[in-house]
Amino acid sequence: MSDAVESASLRAFRLLLRPVVRILLRSGVTWREAAQACKAVFVEIATEDYGLHGRPTSISRVAILTGLGRREVSRMRRQSAVEEPGELVRMNAATRVLTAWHLDPEFVSPSGEPRVLSFAGDSDSFTALASRYCGDIAAVTMLHELSRVGAIEELSDGRLRVLKRYYMPVVVDPTAILQAGSMLNDLGNTAHYNLVRPSTATSRFLGRATNTRIRVADAADFRAFIEAEGQALLERADAWLEQRAVAEGSPRAQRVRRLGIGIFQIEDD
Repeated sequence: MSDAVESASLRAFRLLLRPVVRILLRSGVTWREAAQACKAVFVEIATEDYGLHGRPTSISRVAILTGLGRREVSRMRRQSAVEEPGELVRMNAATRVLTAWHLDPEFVSPSGEPRVLSFAGDSDSFTALASRYCGDIAAVTMLHELSRVGAIEELSDGRLRVLKRYYMPVVVDPTAILQAGSMLNDLGNTAHYNLVRPSTATSRFLGRATNTRIRVADAADFRAFIEAEGQALLERADAWLEQRAVAEGSPRAQRVRRLGIGIFQIEDD
C-alpha cells in the first residue's frame, strides 16, 4: 500500500471513529475495551476475506495482514468462537468499583448485601474500595462521578450506599445503540464496495447534498423538509421492494439478497 493511500485510509478511519467513540463513551466503554474489539474485528475480517480456495485465512497470513503475533491471532480466534457476537468485557474503573462493592467480602455484609460505607478510612470505606479497584483515579473523583450518574447515594449521616452494579454514564437504550451500529455498518459497507468494486461493476448509490452557507435559523425548516421528503422517498422505496419480495415460505427458485436505501440528515458547524 502506498503512503498516500495508507495516510488517507487512516484519516478516513479517524473520521469514522468520531461518532463511534461518542456512542462508546456514553455507554461506559473505555479505549482499552474498544481497542480489544478493534483487534478482534481485524482478525475476523482478515480470516473471512483473505482465505484461499474458499477456506478461512491461515493463522500465519492473518498475522502478516494484521501485524499481530500468531499466538495472539490463535487466541482471538478461539475467543471469538465461544463469545456471543458483539459481547464485550466492560470492566472499566467505575464498573470495577461497583462490582467489587457487591462481591468483595470486605465490602459485603454477612447476608451478601453491599455494605453502607463511610467515605474515609484505611479499611471498610469507599476510599479503601476505590484505592483497591480504580488504580490512580482519586477516590473523591470517583465518588463525584458515581454520584452524578446515580450509582451511589449519600445518606443523611454522610455514609454512602451503592444503588447500581454497573456504570452507565448516560442512560442509553441498548436497542438504539445496536440500530445505530447497524446503520453505520450499512453506510460503511456501501462506501467500501464502491472503493474496491471492479471497474466493470456498477457502483452503489452513495451521495450527499451539503452547503456551508446556510443560516442557523433555517435549520429547523431543513429538518422539516428532510422529514417530509425523506419519509416519502423511503415509503416509495419500501413499496417498490415489497412488490418484488419473495413470499415468506415459498420455494426460492432464484438467489435472494438484502436491498435497501438509507437516508440521513447532515448538520454541523
